[in-house]
Amino acid sequence: MAAGLQVVGLLLGVVSWCLQSSCTSSQAWKVRSQQESVTNSQWQFEGLWMSCVATSLGSIQCSRFKTVLGLPAHLQACRALMILSLLVGLAAIIVSVLGLKCTKIGRTSEKVKDQIALSGGVLFILSGVFTLTAASWYAARVIQEFYDPFYGGVRFELGAGLYLGWSASCLAILGGSLLCCSCRRTSSAASARQFSYNFSSTSQGQKIYRAAPASDSSSSKAYV
Repeated sequence: MAAGLQVVGLLLGVVSWCLQSSCTSSQAWKVRSQQESVTNSQWQFEGLWMSCVATSLGSIQCSRFKTVLGLPAHLQACRALMILSLLVGLAAIIVSVLGLKCTKIGRTSEKVKDQIALSGGVLFILSGVFTLTAASWYAARVIQEFYDPFYGGVRFELGAGLYLGWSASCLAILGGSLLCCSCRRTSSAASARQFSYNFSSTSQGQKIYRAAPASDSSSSKAYV
């Protein structure tokens, strides 16, 4: 059961990392509101790295942001958070693969592998939190500017890139939680096996129960 939870958690983490990559490179974090558009033949949308304009004829023109220091603070922070989430997510995938019960690395004990898998789960959760923070912060700024009556710029609405980020963060947190829960189930089962007793009877017919010391499966078989 614990091995199955680890595999499912790892698969969810890999899918979340792919969605995080798509979200980071997406140019549709916000889309220009059609309420302000004079014509519906053009669409304007922006991402973390560039701004694009699409026409009804199918042509798309994109231009990168020409400055870094001149960008808004929330945009720079979202860039940093998404890059951190990708790096932490990649590290989580590697660590989780090493901590799976179905992988064998030298003479690593089960306890050490559980700790490695737990570390991978924590990294997945941290990666999901970074992505969730970036997407929510960006969305909050878009909504604030949209409803601000004194805002003189172009009003935008939420784009598909934000929904990718929210989906990726949910999958990453769920996958990390499954990895952490699998390690907890393993440790609880191991502690329950420590309280086992051996039964023996004397020549007078008395029944004696002795606590068996904590040992692995091979030693317990030899003792019986």
